[in-house]
Amino acid sequence: MRKTTFAIGEFYHIYNRGTEKRIIFLDERDFMRFLQSLEEFNTLDPIGGIFQNSFRKKQLRGRTSKLDKFVKQGEKLVNIVAYCLNPNHYHLILQQVADKGIEKFMQRLGTGYTMYFNNKYERSGALFQGKFKAVHIDSNTYLLHVSAYVNLNNRVHQLRGSTSKSSWIEYIERQSKGAICDKKSVLGQFRKSEEYISFARDSLRGIIERRGLLDESILLE
Repeated sequence: MRKTTFAIGEFYHIYNRGTEKRIIFLDERDFMRFLQSLEEFNTLDPIGGIFQNSFRKKQLRGRTSKLDKFVKQGEKLVNIVAYCLNPNHYHLILQQVADKGIEKFMQRLGTGYTMYFNNKYERSGALFQGKFKAVHIDSNTYLLHVSAYVNLNNRVHQLRGSTSKSSWIEYIERQSKGAICDKKSVLGQFRKSEEYISFARDSLRGIIERRGLLDESILLE
């Protein structure tokens, strides 16, 4: 039984990795599929898959703008605050906004991506290492530091280039294209993006020092 219970309005650090530490993102399309899943599966209404949900959204866009606004703001299961996708694992910060929202969202996400991955690479069986892990973010200070840890997690693991994807670009460019994160709970505490960038890098420096990592050039990226 899971020790962490999920409450509406609360924030949680969610993470998991590939079974037997296997790679779960082999190319750019895999990253994009997972990011698309983060958006498409985040709805109260049951859906059969990404294709069906995309078709449903097209239908809804043909209705009034008032209804569109309600659909976009009132039917989510979670707020996605930050993410990082590394070759064999992922990190998310989620805020639950609907009853059992995180459980429903993560079940859809895990099942949907596993089906996509197994079909693409002609494999079967579990892709992830058991149930996703969850830690309650129980203070504002913790939220800020975890946001830095998740946004810069690829640098914690000294990954570069196309080997990972994170929401860091959404945080440093407030109008970034294709943004999927609700950043106000974090960025709303800073007067400008530069202040958050400085905070996050200082937080990363602390992680580097504690873990004894050698390549501090990652702080300059």
